Amino acid sequence: MKDQNISTMTQAAMISAVYVVLTYVFAPFSFGEVQIRIAEALTILPVFTPAAVPGLFIGCFIGNILGGAILPDIICGSLATLVGAVFTYRLRDKNRFLAPLPPIIANTIIVPFVLRYGYGILLPVPFMMLTVGVGEIISCGIFGMVLYLALWKYKGLVFQK
Repeated sequence: MKDQNISTMTQAAMISAVYVVLTYVFAPFSFGEVQIRIAEALTILPVFTPAAVPGLFIGCFIGNILGGAILPDIICGSLATLVGAVFTYRLRDKNRFLAPLPPIIANTIIVPFVLRYGYGILLPVPFMMLTVGVGEIISCGIFGMVLYLALWKYKGLVFQK
């Protein structure tokens, strides 16, 4: 049992670290009203391991801090990723191809309000829902599913449930 807890914590830490690095390296398009956060492709990982849920939340939290986000973005953006990760984890045994939808939906709804009322971006919220949503479809829906297909073959070797 202790070994499994260590393994879970290690997986969560690694996922968090990769999320932070991807957010930081691709910072020019990880933030703003038109964003494609490459790190969001990792939101597919709760299909493989429950450790991804806290790992993604902590990674997003740290990534937002390092990226210079304001406090509402740090909190609400991280919570959007957490909500997406939790619901992706809940979908893991039902329909894995729907797994990218929760983070797409959560970020499409939450992030535009942070942009509008936190950063004061004067674009209409529905327009920013469209731009953030398209970015999420690219990062979670396309890149996330590519990652899913690459990992599916090795799921037993890489992740422990």
